[in-house]
Amino acid sequence: MAAAPWTLPGVTGALLLVGSVLGAERLLLVLTIALQALFFAFFVRHLCFVLAATRAGRADQAAPLVDSGSRPPVSVLVACRNEQSVVGGLVQTLLQLDYPPDRLQIIVVDDGSSDRTGELLDVAARKDPRLQCLHRPPDAGGGKSGALNEALELVTGAVVVVFDADHQPRRDVLRRLVRHFEDPAVGAVQGRCVIRNGEGVLLTELIAIDYLAGYLVNEYGRQWMFQLPAYGGANCAVRTESLRAVGGWNPRTVTEDTDLTLRLMLAGQRVRYDVTAVDEEEGVTTLARYWRQRYRWARGHQQVWRDYRWAVWRSPRLSLSEKLELTMFLFVFHLPVASASGLVLLVIWQSRAVAMSSPFDAYAFVFWPLLFLGPLLELSCGLLLAGADRRKAFALFYFFPLFFVSIALSTKAWVDGLLGRRYAWVKTPRAKDRPGSRALPAGIGRRAG
Repeated sequence: MAAAPWTLPGVTGALLLVGSVLGAERLLLVLTIALQALFFAFFVRHLCFVLAATRAGRADQAAPLVDSGSRPPVSVLVACRNEQSVVGGLVQTLLQLDYPPDRLQIIVVDDGSSDRTGELLDVAARKDPRLQCLHRPPDAGGGKSGALNEALELVTGAVVVVFDADHQPRRDVLRRLVRHFEDPAVGAVQGRCVIRNGEGVLLTELIAIDYLAGYLVNEYGRQWMFQLPAYGGANCAVRTESLRAVGGWNPRTVTEDTDLTLRLMLAGQRVRYDVTAVDEEEGVTTLARYWRQRYRWARGHQQVWRDYRWAVWRSPRLSLSEKLELTMFLFVFHLPVASASGLVLLVIWQSRAVAMSSPFDAYAFVFWPLLFLGPLLELSCGLLLAGADRRKAFALFYFFPLFFVSIALSTKAWVDGLLGRRYAWVKTPRAKDRPGSRALPAGIGRRAG
């Protein structure tokens, strides 16, 4: 859903109107104080998550599998588009999952690939009948959501588990995820993802640390404090009945996971997080790929904010604290945009070179360091909980320039969204992808979906 065409001029007009009433300097002060209040609120949120994770996170990571013996039928779905460099490892890992074969269905979708992905999947399917390969034509549309929705029509399991093509789940992941569905209120469960190639390339090392903070601190804290973790789109499970009741995955968004999280919660379902259900994925290795991936996350997350922010506050199923947390969760990819606005305000303050009119004015930027301190607390806590080498702490300094990259890409995504510029789901390139390796001779390894 695109932003309304009047949004940008409407906001600009409102600021000009308020400025004409308050005066330029008072308007600058009000905006500055509002930003500092926002930064302080997110710092408190980060701090609470760190305290929750340090209290019990390490013990929960090492918790043994308490198996009730429940074995609901499970359907594993993976969407693949030009994934010849990782599909072999994916298939091997899926076929080694520890789950009763008669209760496990594996569907891998070749989503219009132009490389050898479809051919390799067909070969694997002929060797093992547990694997089903579904082929979609290149113009099928809908991105990952479209591919998963087509596979959903073939699903026979009571629980759908989704992995991405570069993921390699541990053997016990399915048993750890499905046990949560014994609670009828649970609609989805998210496991923990770790970066498996987090050594040797600085950017990938930073992403690996970011994932430690995201899954050992942030996601864990949201579960511990609010019982509101997010369904993350990979290494995650969703009740088939609940998924079909909300209409499957949304093909009009590029972050189908965040969109589904909101629709499940608004429908009265709950998401759970299992820190012990671990799988490994590949981190991007170049700044261009990082920009492409994170731009998609920002663009999609901001769209979900526009689509559901008012529905969250109107929902009779959510408490006030849950509405506040979901609002902050939805606003996460707007926070770098707010930071960009703060930088502009700071430049304006300095360029005006006027004396502050009150002592309060002089402390207008007192909370600015909290913008950096909150995420750094989570990153540091993630390293501690993972038992990482102390030398990894030096890598934290590189998050400062990476933060400015995040400001740039999130601001671009926000402006593009407000202007209604079209954007479609794009696949994240893999480390082993090589230019010129994607074309297949006509007719090899492909069939109509």
